[in-house]
Amino acid sequence: MNFRIACVVLPTLLLAACGKGDSTGNTSAPAAAPVAGAKAPAGQNWVDVVSRTPEGGYRMGNPDAPVKLIEYGSRSCPHCAAFDAEGVPTLKTGPIAAGKMSYEFRDFPVHGAVDMGPILLGQCVEPAQFFPMLEQMMAAQATLIGRQAKIPDADNARLQTASPGQVAVYLANFYGYTDFVKQRGVPEAKVQACLSDAKALDAIAKQTEAANQKYNVSGTPTFILNGKVVTDVADWAALQPVLKAAGAL
Repeated sequence: MNFRIACVVLPTLLLAACGKGDSTGNTSAPAAAPVAGAKAPAGQNWVDVVSRTPEGGYRMGNPDAPVKLIEYGSRSCPHCAAFDAEGVPTLKTGPIAAGKMSYEFRDFPVHGAVDMGPILLGQCVEPAQFFPMLEQMMAAQATLIGRQAKIPDADNARLQTASPGQVAVYLANFYGYTDFVKQRGVPEAKVQACLSDAKALDAIAKQTEAANQKYNVSGTPTFILNGKVVTDVADWAALQPVLKAAGAL
């Protein structure tokens, strides 16, 4: 994936690449009998059990849960922000807390270079802080990504020949993500190290390519339930009956 930036109007970019049209698929499946839950390890709650997966995502909940939900999401995608606000809280207090379901978020740079800074900074925390930071980024998305300021023409011209890492740093600063994470306790030195991590950029590119090859991810959010793509579903209202049919709700 080419993470360079073209001179674009961001709101148009967001509407063009985020979401997958009508979310009407999979809504007629009958509800299944609830699957069995499991107790969390002593002294822990399943929502606090978070680990990084080999695919580069972060999984919350019982790793052996019978229902496994994966979201390929973008931190600059309004549909993903809506799902994080509308669906994730119910999942956390319901099937995840009960040990019935695990939820994994995999960053997917659907908007290319625009997403790279937020991804690098969003993963610049310990696993236990990944989801709180993700939640806060999603909640602030309209303020950060939705700003009306335009990249100056001179800067945009320089970005055309800049390295992917340089573009990520510029956009992270331009949209306010650098200050955002520093205000939430990430030290300046760590912020700069994460933004300049060439290996991390390469890993994101490889993970994105792997997602495209395996699941043909064409928009965000894309949901994977027990290893299969949930087609034509891009919001919480449409996902609920799918999870009911799987016995999670």
